[in-house]
Order: sequence, then C-alpha cells, then structure tokens
Amino acid sequence: MKPARLTRAEKQRMTRERLLRTAYMLFVGKGYVATSIEEIAATAGYSRGAFYSNFTSKAEVLLELLRRDLDDAGAQLQCILEAGGEREEVERMVVSYLDILLHQRGPFLLWMEARLQAARDPHFRAGFGSFVQERQDRMSACIRALAERAGVPLRLPAEVLALGLIGLCDGLQSCYTIITERRMKELTDAMLTGFVAHTVFDRAR
Repeated sequence: MKPARLTRAEKQRMTRERLLRTAYMLFVGKGYVATSIEEIAATAGYSRGAFYSNFTSKAEVLLELLRRDLDDAGAQLQCILEAGGEREEVERMVVSYLDILLHQRGPFLLWMEARLQAARDPHFRAGFGSFVQERQDRMSACIRALAERAGVPLRLPAEVLALGLIGLCDGLQSCYTIITERRMKELTDAMLTGFVAHTVFDRAR
C-alpha cells in the first residue's frame, strides 16, 4: 500500500522544521551574523522563496529557536515543581537541573549569539528582551514555589535570587566553553550546591 500523500499544511510544517533545524546548526556552528538566509535555505535543500514562505527574516528564526529552548527549560522546571520532596531533595533536583544546563553547549551558544545581536540591533533587542524577562520570571516563580513547598523563607526576593542564579549559570557556561578540566567540574558543583543551599534556600536557618 502506498504511503498517504502529505497535505499542503504537512509539507509546509516539514519544510519549516527542516529550516529551523538547519538554522540552529549554522547559528551554533558559525554564528548568527555569519549565516545568511541563502545559506540556511540551500543547506536545508530549499530555495530562498521557501524560506520566505515560512519566515519573514533571519531574526524571526532565531527568536523561534529561543522560544523553543525557553519552553523546554520551562518544562524541566515544571517537572521539578511537580516532583516535590523534602528540602534536601528539592535542592538536589535544582542543582542537577542547573548542572545539566551548564553542559548544553548548543543552547548556550544560541543565547550568546542572541545577546550579541541584541547589543548591536535595537530592533532585535526589543523582541529578545521579552524572552530574557520571561526566563527570569519563570525562574522566580519556580524559586518562590519551591521555597513555599519546602517551608523555607527566602533571604532575598525571588526575583533577585533568580537574576543571581541565571547570571551565575551564564557565567559558568562561558567558562565551560574554554576550560574543561575535571577541576572545573568540581568547582562548579561546589558553587551551585552552595548557592542553592545557602543563598536560595538559606540552609543556615
């Protein structure tokens, strides 16, 4: 029996997904600025027209990739919230989640490319800024919910802790792109564990 023919909508969805996967590979591999729309289309096996049938600009592609990464990270945070557990277990899950993020080279480079573009392009900055704020808001909500569940008063406002935690992870990821020695892993584990236990959840109390 012959396979069912794809509908027009299904074909377009497949084209869009292939363009996104190709753009991700190129943005991470050679950089956002160094990648052209023509290269994305050609590498994916399509024409320039096919690109514009799905996206209005290269910036739209980058923002769509960031949206997906943000939603994936949000889903992981939701899993931690739903898992619950005692204070020590919550701390362990948060540290484990952050440790996984630190070793995701692709998403880190994608966000780094977006930051560089936002620093140079005011129009892109406006769209990217909402993603940065949403990222912080999600982390704030997670910290607040976990603290309430564990019955631990926060030493600082959740928004402040979220900003510190995100900044810490971004900085550590930058180090990981250069330094890969085992000692770096040991220092990172100690820093994350200490920050989560003593700064976020204030274990000293």
